[in-house]
Amino acid sequence: MQLFAVSLATMILLFLAALQIALAAGAPFGRLAWGGEHRVLPLKQRIASVAAIAIYAFVASFPLQKAGIATIWPASWIEPGIWIIACYFAVSIGLNLISRSQPERLVMTTAATVLAILFFIVALS
Repeated sequence: MQLFAVSLATMILLFLAALQIALAAGAPFGRLAWGGEHRVLPLKQRIASVAAIAIYAFVASFPLQKAGIATIWPASWIEPGIWIIACYFAVSIGLNLISRSQPERLVMTTAATVLAILFFIVALS
């Protein structure tokens, strides 16, 4: 179950990173992120999208290390890191639910919910 959860979480994070790459490049998917206020993101939000890519890579590295697929961080960081990330995704469910953008609520709330569940599965395994 752990490997399935890690694999699915990694695939979702890769999808979200691809979305952020597209947003940073000026693709008209802005309604899906950053509050959904702009169809094409302004410069500051494009910069934030680039930062989000790095954050998704950081987040993905923890379950990948727990599953033995990567070795990046000190072993003592992995368990607390996974719990912190799982809680972050749980909180982000509510934050995405209050977005004014219906597309963002639909896509990002779903992604946050699935990621929270998957990270809790990994944390408990």
